[in-house]
Amino acid sequence: MSNGDRATVLRFGVFELDIESEQLLKNGLAIKLKPQPFKLLKLLVNEAGRVVTREEIRAALWSGDTFVDFDQGVNFAIKQVREALDDDSERSLYIQTVPKRGYRFVAPVEIVTPGENLFSVVPTDPRLHKALWANIAELRVAEQRRRQQMTIAMLVGGAIIAAMAAFIIAKLL
Repeated sequence: MSNGDRATVLRFGVFELDIESEQLLKNGLAIKLKPQPFKLLKLLVNEAGRVVTREEIRAALWSGDTFVDFDQGVNFAIKQVREALDDDSERSLYIQTVPKRGYRFVAPVEIVTPGENLFSVVPTDPRLHKALWANIAELRVAEQRRRQQMTIAMLVGGAIIAAMAAFIIAKLL
């Protein structure tokens, strides 16, 4: 997405990345994102579909004379971006980890430049595009809730079995 540098707004799912004002918006509301995670998100979104190497991320986020624990810095920035997007590394909607290589932005991105609408992936109605990704996100949240409920049910069942076993052992003694 090399023409992403001209874009002022990049849309994906329920999010808009406003390059000019350096803001991430979710359904029109600003999401707090510090400068380095914002730069990282901008890099990933501009290169949607392509693996961005950790070395490219280092070059984009830190100047050559900056000395930091690079791996920790990248991991922390990725974590902050994922939190802002409410993304999960295990079941990612937006940022896919490519082990030992880098990261890939996997969501469809709509590039909006002044007076022009382009779709990098699927030419469709922007409202439909946004609604589809919002539904995908809602499904993921519902799946997480279902897993939490199953975990609680299994813990309660285990506790009941343990209590019954303790009761039976006490009766036998």
